[in-house]
Amino acid sequence: MLSEMAGAPRHTLAAALAESLLLVGRIEFFDLRQPDDAEGHFVEALQAAGAADNQLLGSAILAHSAFVPGWAGEREAAAERLRAARVYARRAEGVPAQFTAWLHAVGAECGTRCGKHREALKSISRGEEALADAADGPLPEWFDCFSPVRLAAFKGNTQLKAGHFPQARATLLAVLEQLSDEERKQRTVVLGDLAAVEAAEGHAEAACARAIEALDQLAVTWYAAGMERVRDLRRSMDQWSDLDCVMELDDRLYEWRTTVNALQR
Repeated sequence: MLSEMAGAPRHTLAAALAESLLLVGRIEFFDLRQPDDAEGHFVEALQAAGAADNQLLGSAILAHSAFVPGWAGEREAAAERLRAARVYARRAEGVPAQFTAWLHAVGAECGTRCGKHREALKSISRGEEALADAADGPLPEWFDCFSPVRLAAFKGNTQLKAGHFPQARATLLAVLEQLSDEERKQRTVVLGDLAAVEAAEGHAEAACARAIEALDQLAVTWYAAGMERVRDLRRSMDQWSDLDCVMELDDRLYEWRTTVNALQR
């Protein structure tokens, strides 16, 4: 259809296609943990954004694509995609401060995954400054994956990975209180991070309790990224395998539905 259209109608259709492909890539990467499939759809989304000549949408797609190498620990590849995302954002008009803060949050997530904790904490600070120093403009309808509380969730995870456990707990508890009822997927991630904080400080029972809360939420709304947090936590708790609370967590983690869901994905 695009090849048969020109002018404003072509731009409108191309933008809709880019938004749809971006959403598909997000679902594949975060919900299903299928990074190879997500990578292909991010490329197609970027091509469609180019046909629409939508610089801000192109920036969002490039930043999302940075998660793929970032989560794989490929720092240079992630950094290059983020550089490109920032260039596209600079070329766009009226970039909302919240979008700029999100780019910094993506940088923090990728830096954390690649073991660059100090750089990640600096990225979080820059994101907070972007929100504080600028009067925010209207957000595009397709940019519904980020908010100040989501930035705080990124911050809590970054503090956790940097070993700043008391700060991480305080940040994550505040996030948990501020999340809306609709943000179920994000809640599983935050609960998983809180469980990891408790485990890192030697509080096995508290860690298991938070992990079971996350599993309760995952039973309602599946989210592969949330389940990944719980599985990472359990792998860190082998020294407590004989405790009743850990055996209870294992019972929940490996019940029929949870095990089948994990194998299917």
